[in-house]
Amino acid sequence: MNSSLLQLLVLAGIAVFLILKLRAVLGAREGFEKPPLPADGAKPRAVQKFEVIEGGLDRDITDHVAEGTDTARALTAMKQAEPGFSVSDFLTGARGAYEMILMAFERGDIESIRPFLNDEVEASFAQAINARERQGLTVEANFIGLRELAIAEAEFDATSRTAEITVRLTGELTTVVRNAAGEVVDGHPTSPKRQRDAWTFARRMGVQDPNWQLVATGE
Repeated sequence: MNSSLLQLLVLAGIAVFLILKLRAVLGAREGFEKPPLPADGAKPRAVQKFEVIEGGLDRDITDHVAEGTDTARALTAMKQAEPGFSVSDFLTGARGAYEMILMAFERGDIESIRPFLNDEVEASFAQAINARERQGLTVEANFIGLRELAIAEAEFDATSRTAEITVRLTGELTTVVRNAAGEVVDGHPTSPKRQRDAWTFARRMGVQDPNWQLVATGE
C-alpha cells in the first residue's frame, strides 16, 4: 500500500470520527425542529390562545342592564361622549346621594343639598318642608341601608350631551314624627320601614363638573 493511499484512509477515518462526534453533541435534525420534552418526560402543555374581539360586551354596562336595550345603548353613548364615565361608579355615587338627600329632607335641611337638586325638585322639597313646619311637626330619622339599587332606564341627548339615569331605590329607615308638644304622631324609633323611590339624575357629559343633579322623584 503506497503512502498516498494510506494518508487518504487516515483522513477519511478522521472525518468519520468528527461527524459522529458532532451528531452526538448537536443531535440529528429532521424537518422543523420539535420542542424539547421536559426533563421528567412529561408531555408539553398546549399553549392556550386568546382572541380579543373588538366591540365586545362592556361588562360595566351589561352587569347592570340587559344587552341590546335602549338603556344599554344610552349608557354606551354616554361612555362615547365621556370615556371616563363608569356605570358602577355612578351607582356608588347614587347610593351615597340617596342617603344624603333623603336624610337632609327629613331633617328639613334644604341648604346642604341645594347644589344636588334642580330647581323643580328643590321647590318641591322646600314646599313639603315648609308645610311640615307650619304644622309644628318634626322628624327624627335614621337611615339603615338600601335593599335595592338598580337602573330602571337611561336616556342620552346627543345634541345637548345631557344624560339622564333613573334609579330604583328601596331604602330602609326608622322615622318618628312628633307634633309641637313632642308627642309621636307617626312612626316608631325601633321599627324600620321600607321606602321605595325612583329618582332621576342628570348632567351634561364631557364637562368639568362631575356632579349629577336630582331632576325628578317618583315611586
